[in-house]
Amino acid sequence: MRLHISSSNGVPIYLQILNQIKYQVASGRLAPGEQMPTVRKLAEDLTVNPNTVARAYRELVQAGVLSARQGAGVFVTNGGSPLARREQLRILNERMDALLAEAQQMNFDFDQLLELMRQRSERMRSLES
Repeated sequence: MRLHISSSNGVPIYLQILNQIKYQVASGRLAPGEQMPTVRKLAEDLTVNPNTVARAYRELVQAGVLSARQGAGVFVTNGGSPLARREQLRILNERMDALLAEAQQMNFDFDQLLELMRQRSERMRSLES
């Protein structure tokens, strides 16, 4: 698991950790059941205070993204948390907004864009098989 922390972007470090873990769960980079690094190990890797990592983990457990097992560690939930699904939808909506804005700037209407997406989807499916 790779996280990138910036002390100069104005976002609290625990929120950076929390958001990046949510994104990795939502995108499938962290699989259900996968064990997370210990608080100490992740804090060491990121060179942050362990309390910062513990806070992020605690909030992710409360949100249902992670689950803590006494004596075993912290794991990505198996049930596909609703938060992970909401995060997936948030990510897709951001990307669709950008795509729609760019298409509009290039004078593509919605039907043209939809046709391009259908063609692209068919091409991707043919590459998978």
